[in-house]
Amino acid sequence: MRHSVRQRKLGRTTPHRLALFRNQLASLVRSERIVTTLPKAKELRPIAERVVTLGKRATLHSRRLAQRWLADRELLKKLFDELAPRMGERPGGYLRIVKLGPRRGDASEMAVLEFVDFQLAVKETKDDAKAKDKRAKGEEPETAESEETASEAKTKEKAAKGDRKATRAEAKAKARIETRGKTHQAKTSTTRKVGGS
Repeated sequence: MRHSVRQRKLGRTTPHRLALFRNQLASLVRSERIVTTLPKAKELRPIAERVVTLGKRATLHSRRLAQRWLADRELLKKLFDELAPRMGERPGGYLRIVKLGPRRGDASEMAVLEFVDFQLAVKETKDDAKAKDKRAKGEEPETAESEETASEAKTKEKAAKGDRKATRAEAKAKARIETRGKTHQAKTSTTRKVGGS
């Protein structure tokens, strides 16, 4: 028997804890992925899975029950119109917890709570954006080879300019070394008198 086995209190009173879960659930539905501490993620997952199951039923009663956890109408609409239909064939287990390791400040165990079919969006670089713009205008974007040849041409131009500067710098450096060598020889060639006469 499971006597006295309760949920985690997370150092909060009951209303505070429920408000925390409502806020985290709203963030989870909005962005489909949140980073939180491991105990909070473990407590939030069953609540979120129940709400998604309500979304799969798609009845007025289930919508009102889900509204207890999601007060925002837009999030409720997203849950019933986008998230729940995506989980149509899945009998449960809509969320996954991925451990991240300890947090730097207080060493709390961190985790990511996300939907199972969540795909992290890849940010495009400036080069990708430029290529996309050129395709939209009807021009052909520069290929990697043309970029390499352009960069090689630039380096050759810099090298030609740099050669002049480099030869000047080398000549100055040689002149310094030669003058140092002469002064060093002059210092060592003078003899010191030893003794007192």
